[in-house]
Amino acid sequence: MRVGFIGLGSQGAPMARRIIEGGYSTTLWARRAATLEAFADTEARVADSPADLGHASDLVCLCVVGDADVEQVVQGENGVLAGMQRGGVIAIHSTVHPDTCRRLAEHCARQGVSLIDAPVSGGGPAAEAGTLLVMAGGDEEVVQRCRPVFDTYADPVVHLGGLGSGQVTKLLNNLLFTANLGTAATALALGEQLGVSRERLAEVVSRGSSNSFALNSIRGSGGTLDRLAAMAGTLLQKDVRLVADLAQQAAATPGAVLDAADAALALMDHPR
Repeated sequence: MRVGFIGLGSQGAPMARRIIEGGYSTTLWARRAATLEAFADTEARVADSPADLGHASDLVCLCVVGDADVEQVVQGENGVLAGMQRGGVIAIHSTVHPDTCRRLAEHCARQGVSLIDAPVSGGGPAAEAGTLLVMAGGDEEVVQRCRPVFDTYADPVVHLGGLGSGQVTKLLNNLLFTANLGTAATALALGEQLGVSRERLAEVVSRGSSNSFALNSIRGSGGTLDRLAAMAGTLLQKDVRLVADLAQQAAATPGAVLDAADAALALMDHPR
């Protein structure tokens, strides 16, 4: 399988490198030439455009930031679809609205191209270690066809169901993570007011029944949300907005988890 990769950021770059090291013929494209310099020591080919990359690939993996970026790269002028051949597959590793994936899948289907949503969790270190979590949605046969490539950077790869289900799952994961950030940060702040240092309280909680990934993220960032807000506040705000929109469309009641996530976003100065 020939693989194309677009979105060589802190998470996408190690994913692409794992694909190359896995022995797959790989083509890369990036808006900024400097981004590609890190791959000069590999056998990866550099495409002139997304369409050129699409023409050279059986599977195109996208790890760009948001919905508009995904849409532009896939169906914009000289986008991936302009060059991709029938039978090809596009995997959306970005975290976007599931309706964006469904809408793009319709355009792809007209050209005989399949699209699956496959958002990831774990960040750059997990990608480097090959232990990302892939949450896949779409046709099971297509997901299975892509699985050997995903296995180069992910363990596990979980197929959630129909197209969009991977995105829904990832958004719910990020909603809960955001809520956990808020509850953990305020618990540490309360402990300090009651005479227990943040550092000591975090040490104890990290070994107890209320331990969480969010708590340890705060602990590793100086005991407050300041650094996390600067690094991830905008992205978490985007994801909470998306899942709130999904809940509204479905007339679902998100309950306490959305309230807690909203409180966390306010603490990070990124209100929904």
